[in-house]
Amino acid sequence: MKSVVKIFPKLTVLVLVMIVGMFVQDRWQILNRLNFTSFSQKQEAFSSQSRPQSVEKLSMPQFWEAYAYLKRDYLEPEKLENTSKLIDGATGGMVASLGDPYTMYLPPKDNKRSNEDLAGKFYGVGIELGYKDGVLAVVAPLPGSPAERAGVEAGDLILKVKDQARNFEEETTSWSLNKAVENIRGEKGTVVTLTLYRKGENEDRPFDVDITRGEIVVHTVELKFVKLGGKQVAHLKLMRFGGNTDVEWQAAVKQILTKRSELDGVVLDLRNNPGGFFNEAIEVASTFIPSGLVVKQEGRYQDQVFKVTGKAFLKDLPLVVLVNKGSASASEIVAGALRDRLKVKLVGEQTFGKGTVQDLRELINGGGMHITVARWVLPSGDWINEKGIPVDVQVKDDPKTELDEVLVAGVKQL
Repeated sequence: MKSVVKIFPKLTVLVLVMIVGMFVQDRWQILNRLNFTSFSQKQEAFSSQSRPQSVEKLSMPQFWEAYAYLKRDYLEPEKLENTSKLIDGATGGMVASLGDPYTMYLPPKDNKRSNEDLAGKFYGVGIELGYKDGVLAVVAPLPGSPAERAGVEAGDLILKVKDQARNFEEETTSWSLNKAVENIRGEKGTVVTLTLYRKGENEDRPFDVDITRGEIVVHTVELKFVKLGGKQVAHLKLMRFGGNTDVEWQAAVKQILTKRSELDGVVLDLRNNPGGFFNEAIEVASTFIPSGLVVKQEGRYQDQVFKVTGKAFLKDLPLVVLVNKGSASASEIVAGALRDRLKVKLVGEQTFGKGTVQDLRELINGGGMHITVARWVLPSGDWINEKGIPVDVQVKDDPKTELDEVLVAGVKQL
């Protein structure tokens, strides 16, 4: 079963957006899609691998009355000929009425695109999207993306989107992650203008950023061996938990093991990591935690415990974890588990605060639904949703310097 922890977060809210990760993407991020291990037999009946049993049909006289008025009176009757679009709109409205921004309906076209996002290559600006206080927000710009180069930062609120070539300009109030993806993405070489709000910047007034869309290729793991403060460390940066993370992660771990005798420790860098596949988060945590609990899940039908799944190859190396406000969802699971189980120090800024899990359902029309099915809880019992995880050492990187102040502070903790 494919499940999503979205910040995007979670996406991956994988809705994955640029990626949205949908988590996104938890997929979000949005589009961000997380893969649970087996559920109970009772929950399995509601998995994306099976159809739900028939439900009681609701009486909807006002719906059909509204449709009849449109058919009879609407000025442009040709717009009513696309019945699949009308049904998509009705389905999306039903899902949106729950008031959960991470539970969403994706029409067939958007669902297909979201699946393509999981391949890790698309055209866009490179932003993981989520929400802050109900406002569309940047969970994290992808490293090296057009958005990062344009100066977009994690935590920026996106108030308006303008695409002059398409003659489009609209405020993002009440936008779903799916609509945000639709309007921020575009063809390679085209320009999109985002109106952003960043607290403490530009005299607390919104400002515009022009971004030229480009090809977004997502690599999830980056390893560098660096010497700082007289210490030789493995700087292991994990950008998101994607479909290729397991292969990339195992390759990085092997490289670290070849230099194990030379190293003073490992710096696991989860900054601006919006989340992604749930199982990959468990695997990463299992590289350090020798046994026992990683995370708990509290679902509608039962609670579930997820324990380590493999050998803790790096358990004997000193470890510190770097996080910031762009660390969300699956990355918060890893950071929280390492903090609670191994007393690992967290350095940087308080995390995003994405504590729910979305499951993907494929519908018979080719569309898809992301449904919030559970909340996840750290080994300590903390539910960090909308709160985030506080750090042990608070420090923020200064973009005006070439030095990575957070990395330096992290190495000191080793």
